[in-house]
Amino acid sequence: MKDKYNTVHTYGEDLFIEKKSKFIGYSKPIESEEEAIEFINEIKQKHKDANHNVSAYVFGENSNIQRYSDDGEPTGTAGIPVLEVIKKEDLRNVVVVVTRYFGGIKLGSGGLVRAYTRGAKIGLKASLIVQKVLFNRIKARIDYTLYGKVENELNNSIYIIDDVIYDDAVNIVILSEKNKRDNLESLLMNLTSGKVEIIELDEEFLSIKDGNIIK
Repeated sequence: MKDKYNTVHTYGEDLFIEKKSKFIGYSKPIESEEEAIEFINEIKQKHKDANHNVSAYVFGENSNIQRYSDDGEPTGTAGIPVLEVIKKEDLRNVVVVVTRYFGGIKLGSGGLVRAYTRGAKIGLKASLIVQKVLFNRIKARIDYTLYGKVENELNNSIYIIDDVIYDDAVNIVILSEKNKRDNLESLLMNLTSGKVEIIELDEEFLSIKDGNIIK
């Protein structure tokens, strides 16, 4: 499993008007191909009076599942441009739908490609493009006398204190990128002269934007 990949953080939507046609771009992160199909069907039901609900999605660790639909638009003018936006952003585990209400003025092939490309871009932007990074969550159990030193060092490092639990010792819950986990263990051992109990809790993909974790 890859430790990092690009996707969107949450559901998003946006719209624009092009020569009286209304285009609405939607996007959403997905955890399965079934979720993508379900989302596409939801938008189609929501906009069953629309002229077209064009869709595309990419899913899988190696982006191995890629699907698109022109939904009645001329071949190559709609679904493929939407899919290409996803691929150019190097995104995976994401679905995009661009809904069109025809305004009476034909856009031509080039105009359609540009409009559906723009629809996909604004939908993705509304969802917030992020990097998903695999983090280990570990608990470092230390004596109270060591807490100030360890806390200070962690606060000035690449590691993140996620929680602190007090009982007969101090339990510091720390987030570490998976590929930096061994370095964290070495740091804790050095800071405490080995007087630390390190407990692996779990691992989780978290959203990173501009170097910060976002919830």
